[in-house]
Amino acid sequence: MTRGPSKKAGDANGTLRDIGAPSCTGPVSADQTTIGLRFPPQQQILLYSGAQWEEFVEEWAHFCLKPIYVSVRRFTGAGDRGVDVAGFTDADGLQGVWDNYQCKHLDKPLAPSKAWVELGKILWHSFKGDYRAPRAYFFVAARGVGTTLAALLADSAKLKKELVANWDGYCRKGITDTQEIALEGAFLAYVEAFDFGIFGMKTTLQLIEDHRRCPHHAMRFGGGLPERAPPAVPPDDIGPAESRYVEQLFAAYGDHTKAVVADSAALKPWPYLQSHFERQRAAFYHAESLRIFARESVPPGTFESLQEDIYTGVIDTHDVGHPDGYLRVCAVTKAARDLQITSNPLITRSKPTDRDGICHQLANENRLLWKRP
Repeated sequence: MTRGPSKKAGDANGTLRDIGAPSCTGPVSADQTTIGLRFPPQQQILLYSGAQWEEFVEEWAHFCLKPIYVSVRRFTGAGDRGVDVAGFTDADGLQGVWDNYQCKHLDKPLAPSKAWVELGKILWHSFKGDYRAPRAYFFVAARGVGTTLAALLADSAKLKKELVANWDGYCRKGITDTQEIALEGAFLAYVEAFDFGIFGMKTTLQLIEDHRRCPHHAMRFGGGLPERAPPAVPPDDIGPAESRYVEQLFAAYGDHTKAVVADSAALKPWPYLQSHFERQRAAFYHAESLRIFARESVPPGTFESLQEDIYTGVIDTHDVGHPDGYLRVCAVTKAARDLQITSNPLITRSKPTDRDGICHQLANENRLLWKRP
């Protein structure tokens, strides 16, 4: 006999009780129904593969540590000689001043047993002259560094002592497949003199907090773009970066008034044109601020893609006949504001004024021409 669904559940004493209603109540957003639950970055990184974790660390070092390094390189493959992600302060690479970020993506916090061989590789290969010893060496573990290893990293003398004690168990046969590395002779003297104070760690929270400044952060972890700073106010004097679109506007106003418009002072007889000119300059600076925001918040090419979407959306309006250049400007900027653009992530931080400004950026490049020859 098939039984229907139970309406009661038992507690620890076997007593039946009613099952409560689901806790998810109230309205939900479209994003919630499309994407589902959002997990914070520190949980998302636990799903990475080892290669993806190294890629993330390389991305973090490249974008977030630019003031420190002239370049960042990720080393992959079995012959990496203990170097995962390296940040170089000069053009000499591994023979210059550099820092190493040793990436570990394990199923538990990093313990000394997983660290000894990595330290051994740095000591052995720097001793051999394969590279200069790094200025600093950081363990970067997705699940963090365990308390035992963290305590050792905070006490360089004890770290050295423990590594020497554990050498035969973890490093002697683990550094290379081609030979055993005995801790003796000149190499032992090198290890004893080595500065173990270079070894440290970076927490995942440090990396994630830094990574928020990276243009790839929203693409990698979601959660939307950061807030955008207010745009700059146009200066009184027209700058060199504005010369072409301003020249085009003056030509459009002259086409409309059938008078020579050489500068903004010539617009005084037509207050509506003077006001229009001021709005277009403000719009240009809006679009320039969006360009800067995009450079800092989204991957390269995102802003240019938005420009291209707007160009594609307005070019037909631009190309049809208009009585004069000013009316062409008005028609094209209105068409830009009316466009339905949904795929570009900058849309969530853009305003209608930005679209007017992008039209003038395109005019600055002569992709849009207001006055017909």
